[in-house]
Amino acid sequence: MSSKKIVALVGRPNVGKSTLFNRLVGERLAVTHEIPGTTRDRLHGESFWNGVTFQVVDTGGIEIYQPAGSRDVSPLAEGSADFVAEIIEQALIAITDADVVILVVDAQFGVTAADEAIAEILRRSDKPVLVAANKIDDLMHVDDAYDFYSLGLDAVVGISAIHGLGVGDLLDELVLKFGDAEAEFDEDDEDDHLKIAIVGRPNAGKSTLLNKLIGRDRAIVSEVAGTTRDAIDTDISWFGERVTLIDTAGIRRRGRIQAGVEKYSVIRAMKAIGRADVALLVIDANLGVTEQDEHIAGYIIDEYKSLVIVVNKWDDIDKDALTMNAFSENIRDRLHFVRYAPIIFISALEGQRIHQVMEVAHRVWETRFFRMATSDVNRLMREAVSKHPPHGKGTKRLKFLYASQVRADPPLILFHVNDPSQVHFTYKRYLENQFREAYDFEGTPLRLSFRARANKGARSMEGSATDD
Repeated sequence: MSSKKIVALVGRPNVGKSTLFNRLVGERLAVTHEIPGTTRDRLHGESFWNGVTFQVVDTGGIEIYQPAGSRDVSPLAEGSADFVAEIIEQALIAITDADVVILVVDAQFGVTAADEAIAEILRRSDKPVLVAANKIDDLMHVDDAYDFYSLGLDAVVGISAIHGLGVGDLLDELVLKFGDAEAEFDEDDEDDHLKIAIVGRPNAGKSTLLNKLIGRDRAIVSEVAGTTRDAIDTDISWFGERVTLIDTAGIRRRGRIQAGVEKYSVIRAMKAIGRADVALLVIDANLGVTEQDEHIAGYIIDEYKSLVIVVNKWDDIDKDALTMNAFSENIRDRLHFVRYAPIIFISALEGQRIHQVMEVAHRVWETRFFRMATSDVNRLMREAVSKHPPHGKGTKRLKFLYASQVRADPPLILFHVNDPSQVHFTYKRYLENQFREAYDFEGTPLRLSFRARANKGARSMEGSATDD
């Protein structure tokens, strides 16, 4: 199953990338400030336009050093001469991992040498590119956008990110570019073999685990956090079945994601999660569950991927007969939104319980394809509603008509009700728990959808349960 398209916003500092990011995702997730380089907050968000859902990534400003006295020099860019090669590498990583790139420029400032340098990188990438000429805040600056056709990057759209002017036109062009990006997907992306992403904080032991699973040193192992920058794919055979293991760069807490190669490594890790079936969340036993582990689990659930929690470095822990149970309870408490995920305690370095990793990951993957008979779905629905009837809003009562599992990978149950707006999230959680008690769905997200059915003559499940 293909992951969502990724759109990277690139450009020099202080051209309005974070403001555009906030506009596209519909909420203020990125910090915006007049000082270049302020972006230290959430890196990505989801957007939707013309029936297409995609990920938007705010990459931070790409600094291109200019000689003293140049009008391109910003307070952040001064003194960057020693880092030009690394800066270009940062840009290439972001561009390579995106499906479509939006180059954001300052229309009021005009075309700069830095814009031209970034445009040259984009032209060599052969990626679909749009130019968003930002800060067209009044009619006086509308024509300023045309100057940026000199960059040689196809479509230029004049916008005002802060006011929303022209953003709809930009999104229209973006969706058209997605069609161009389709050709870049390998047909193998759609095959049905198991794909496992190994994710977690830096230095949690992900690369050591990968090397142990494949039996050779495929990934560099180092005590220095952040050694792995790329998502590395390795195919192995497990009992005659093809399995792809994807090692990823460690994902730091949002406030600690530094501008540069590490920031773009997070994009790659997110993309790896998107194209995997199962994610192994590697937790350092010495640190326990951290806030960043919670964030990573959230990324996994946002993509509806199956999850196995792998507690690594278990050999470092002083323990007794109760330690493992206590540790498990702490994980369940901190990651309460994924209580269905199995937990494995291993030592990747020593090879302790390594065999369980593939066994559990494969079992969880098979659970993604489980299908329930429609009669069983409706029976469970009637029992759940009878045991705990839903509360309505005002005088209106929520009524369930019938339900069925409409798809797998992961399982999706569709409930036909009289009024979907009456379904409270707590009741949705209750229904999910009832189905999980009956069928387990180990490690796999269970999607519940509610749809109105205009059939006044239909007999509701609630009524049937009451009659029974």
